[in-house]
Amino acid sequence: MPRKVILCRCEDVTLADVQHAVALGYTDLEEVKRYTGFGTGPCQGKECLRGIVVAIAEAARLAPTALAPFTSRPPLVPTELAVLAGAGKSKRSK
Repeated sequence: MPRKVILCRCEDVTLADVQHAVALGYTDLEEVKRYTGFGTGPCQGKECLRGIVVAIAEAARLAPTALAPFTSRPPLVPTELAVLAGAGKSKRSK
């Protein structure tokens, strides 16, 4: 039985998902990101980017250096610095 190879743990994107995207003609990193959703989870691609690039390059028969990096985007709602520093009061602690 073939094993499920997960490349993006945040969004549960598998090697098969990436290969399928390339088979459909998506060979650009940004296109595969939009098709599969990799890189949109909490880590924003920091954990999965390398593996995804290698998978796309192998499936599309390209050099990994031929793939341009995808566009990083900030969170929808910024986190206040006080919360990150632990100084912010939680609304649940009342």
